[in-house]
Amino acid sequence: MKALIDTCVIVDILQKRDPFYAAAMEILLAVSNKKCTGILTAKSITDIYYILRRSIHNEQEVRKLVRVLFTLFEVVDTFSIDCELALSSTIKDYEDAIMVETGSRVGAECVVTRNLKDYKLSALPVLSPDQFLEQMRKAEESDSF
Repeated sequence: MKALIDTCVIVDILQKRDPFYAAAMEILLAVSNKKCTGILTAKSITDIYYILRRSIHNEQEVRKLVRVLFTLFEVVDTFSIDCELALSSTIKDYEDAIMVETGSRVGAECVVTRNLKDYKLSALPVLSPDQFLEQMRKAEESDSF
């Protein structure tokens, strides 16, 4: 399964936010163990860097964490066409619409986010971390037969 992972899921891991940490960490482990392909946008990387820089206050540590993301995830660029198509999207939040357009263009099968309400009108399936993990488990079970 190829999933575009929203910024909030990564921040949940890096800041150990409860009660979201466990599911987010399970997704990270699935990506690390090649059970699925995790995709991040370059824009998410810059947002993650900014959020971590404000909370960690150690430039070297933040850069180290961001480097790890590049080793684990496929990082894709957002193109101008994604931004342009998002202007016509039925999704009200422009940044979320851009995520969906980028995910669609790069062949993601879903977006994984805790922010389900803003993605209600997405043409791409949108799953919570728990829903994504459940789908992965079902896919593994059907592959094992």
